[in-house]
Amino acid sequence: MNVINLRFCHSSQLLHSRNLLCIVPSLQTPNFNLRNPTTPLAISCKNRFFSPIRASMASPASVTDNQTKPFSVLFVCLGNICRSPAAEGVFTDLVNKKSLNSMFRIDSAGTINYHEGNEADSRMRAASKRRGIQITSISRPIKPSDFTDFDLILAMDKQNREDILEAFNKWKGKHSLPDDAHKKVKLMCSYCKKHDESEVPDPYYGGPQGFEKVLDLLEDACGSLLETILAENKHVQES
Repeated sequence: MNVINLRFCHSSQLLHSRNLLCIVPSLQTPNFNLRNPTTPLAISCKNRFFSPIRASMASPASVTDNQTKPFSVLFVCLGNICRSPAAEGVFTDLVNKKSLNSMFRIDSAGTINYHEGNEADSRMRAASKRRGIQITSISRPIKPSDFTDFDLILAMDKQNREDILEAFNKWKGKHSLPDDAHKKVKLMCSYCKKHDESEVPDPYYGGPQGFEKVLDLLEDACGSLLETILAENKHVQES
């Protein structure tokens, strides 16, 4: 995957990301241990590991997918080491508290690849930990399949959103992406109820208070985001 005209931060040199390849093994692979070999399987791929998920036999595959697949949310900032990992952690914590973790797929990414493979910023991890929130994500850049795999893509600021949409416009003709996938891209702060900010500020070059401000905004937005998803997707809450 090539990063296309995306704004750069935290360094003066732009690095090109490596192509990312995910290989899903055949269902005929003998390494799968099946309790009931007559039950069909669906394979889900996330972060280089595979999980067999039993598919329902009551409905056609297209209907079943809509009813049972996890609702997927991708949080995106610039380098994927401060804001978007924190958003992933905050939202995951809220989902787990409602025992809905099996009904969600939650991930984060960046519009650049400079920090690819790195843990989140230690200052953000420490600030989150003080609130009882664990951040375990590893930085990665956005990729074409994100526009197919995720139901919502939340940008931390307007420049992030612009870069995400620019990448989509460059990729859609080459990767057969859904024409309306750009509608999935929304601003994180559009879900805030207690705060008036329109963007989540990048705390990278600031002091400790900047990280606390980011978490305040994310806790506000993520709470509203979860309420909205549950209200608009009844099957998630009822499953």
